[in-house]
Amino acid sequence: MTNKLLIPVCMAATMLSSCSLAPRYQRPMAPVAAQWSTFTGKVPLPALETAGESHVADIGWRSMFQSPKLQSLIEAALVNNRDLRIATLNIEAARHTYRIQRSDLLPSVNASGSATRQRLSENSSTSGTSQTVSSYTSGIGFTAYELDLFGRVRSLSNSALNLYLATEEGRKAAQTSLIAEVANAYLTYLADIELLQLTENTLKTQQDSFDLIRRSFDLGAKSQLDVSQAATVVETARANRAQYQRQLEKDKNALTLLVGKEIDAELLKSETLSSVQVMEMLPVALPSTVLLDRPDVRKAEYALKAENANIGAARGAFFPTISLTGSAGFASSSLTNLFEGGSSGVWSFSPQVSLPIFQGERLISKLKLAKTNRDIAIAQYEKTIQTAFREVADALAASATYSEQLHAQQALVKASEQAYAILKARYAYGIDSFFALLDAQRSLYGAQQNEIMVRQQNLTSRIDLYKALGGGWK
Repeated sequence: MTNKLLIPVCMAATMLSSCSLAPRYQRPMAPVAAQWSTFTGKVPLPALETAGESHVADIGWRSMFQSPKLQSLIEAALVNNRDLRIATLNIEAARHTYRIQRSDLLPSVNASGSATRQRLSENSSTSGTSQTVSSYTSGIGFTAYELDLFGRVRSLSNSALNLYLATEEGRKAAQTSLIAEVANAYLTYLADIELLQLTENTLKTQQDSFDLIRRSFDLGAKSQLDVSQAATVVETARANRAQYQRQLEKDKNALTLLVGKEIDAELLKSETLSSVQVMEMLPVALPSTVLLDRPDVRKAEYALKAENANIGAARGAFFPTISLTGSAGFASSSLTNLFEGGSSGVWSFSPQVSLPIFQGERLISKLKLAKTNRDIAIAQYEKTIQTAFREVADALAASATYSEQLHAQQALVKASEQAYAILKARYAYGIDSFFALLDAQRSLYGAQQNEIMVRQQNLTSRIDLYKALGGGWK
């Protein structure tokens, strides 16, 4: 009769595990404005022009970065980068941790068997003579299964689930950052190549000019001041060349580390910054609620939900703990008769109740700690949103202004080229001094350098906006 009650008892125990003492979760209000402020300068912020896409998070990285070489580098990084691999393995660890915690919601059923052979002395034997006694048992049952009447175990399971989901969002955030870092590292590499080429061309031109002035000096047509001033320009360009050569090697090393393996030489062959295809998208019309799609924001929210569930577990510890232990099987003094049934059938059922009476403020302190951790998680969640809002605002401002700055810088280069050509002709006719020509050379060289850097920053601003709005993990 009792054997038939074991299964209903287990089912009833599982059904009773439905109460939860965790506070009802409510998403905190985002501590930021509902909309990004419109840029107040003369250049308006263009709207999103990508057809069929309502969120940047829905734009895949292949659609964002359309240059074949850059796509190959990103694809290799997603496979080989060690930081991303660690983040992926952390998901596996969190998944196993959650499954371990979830298993506590169900009884652990185990099969067991034992054999005992014992010799009894004359004094301990009931027959008054020494004898050897054999005992064999086998059964199936569960041990110390806690009836989760007050939701303590379920709250711990919910906490583990949310931590697992937070870890998964952490991997997405790592992938978003990795893609942006690879793209920016590649742009830096291309910019330094162009700066090195510009410096080498400038050095060649200035070296030719220096040689001409030196010959004129030997003939008595130029002064020593002209020779010295020409030498300063040449040595400055030579120093800049060494600087960019060193920086270019560092760029290769940084890109190799991000990719996670040796990069194919074909992918490092130079292409101009102007040929790099990056989608132009500035979704300023979207409300700030799109930040909730960012993986790091979702990670912070899952962490908050986990701490909220821990409060339920801490509250449940104040109530009685009911544990069940039961088994049913067979016992016999002979191994051959163990499974014949009849008188060999045995069973046991041992419920246990534990009620906390005095814990020396342990339970109260644990509950207060759980609430404090929940408040910390709220502050971290709000800070994550505020940081995301600022990153988007900065990226919007950069995207809105770099285009105008690039046009202005290109116009400055043209003006500097014209000024240099005029001063070069005036110096050849002896109208202006070599100092004026030298100043024009420096201005032109600086304007050309700045044009390359502004072009790179213009592309970088689009990448930063894409990352800030949560793109790159699909």
